[in-house]
Amino acid sequence: MQTTAPALSLPPLISTLIAPLPKTPMEVLLTRFTRRLLARRPELLQRLGAVVKVPIAIVPDDMPHAFLLSLDNDKSNVEICNKDQITRAKAVVRAPFLVLLGLLDGTYDADALFFTRDLRIEGRTEHVLALRNTLEEADLTPGEFFGLSGKPAQWMNGFSGTLLDKAKRLTGNQSRHTSSLEQGGQW
Repeated sequence: MQTTAPALSLPPLISTLIAPLPKTPMEVLLTRFTRRLLARRPELLQRLGAVVKVPIAIVPDDMPHAFLLSLDNDKSNVEICNKDQITRAKAVVRAPFLVLLGLLDGTYDADALFFTRDLRIEGRTEHVLALRNTLEEADLTPGEFFGLSGKPAQWMNGFSGTLLDKAKRLTGNQSRHTSSLEQGGQW
């Protein structure tokens, strides 16, 4: 696990290409996958405690939009919005997109990134810590997030790890460590 993130900003062209895409289809998919995951793993909401029903904004520095995450059983929602539309979030997590993904797959250490300011948290830090601790304990993989098991889940985990590593290489900053996704590790 790396303690610092190399400059992993996506090329500006990617942000330019993503900006005009319709947000609604992605919102529907992310919301559906989130709700299904929480239905399969209700202990995740129990572990979150006070964070349930608290909107948290995930803001990739190098993308045109933010993700507003609200968790509440079958009312969970992922909203894709402009970065200036996250005012109702109680906590905000900011970092380059690939750093955020690297946090999910275990490539980067969140504590170290926080202290080097590669990862920035605003607002109610305790909500972000509860979310991070829940995700770490859950040991989620991309396959599980998408509701897969067995061989399809293994394929999705391997594919996701490969895709993340290729994206890192595209930015010119390949990780010195093998992604834990390739090894079936946590997301």
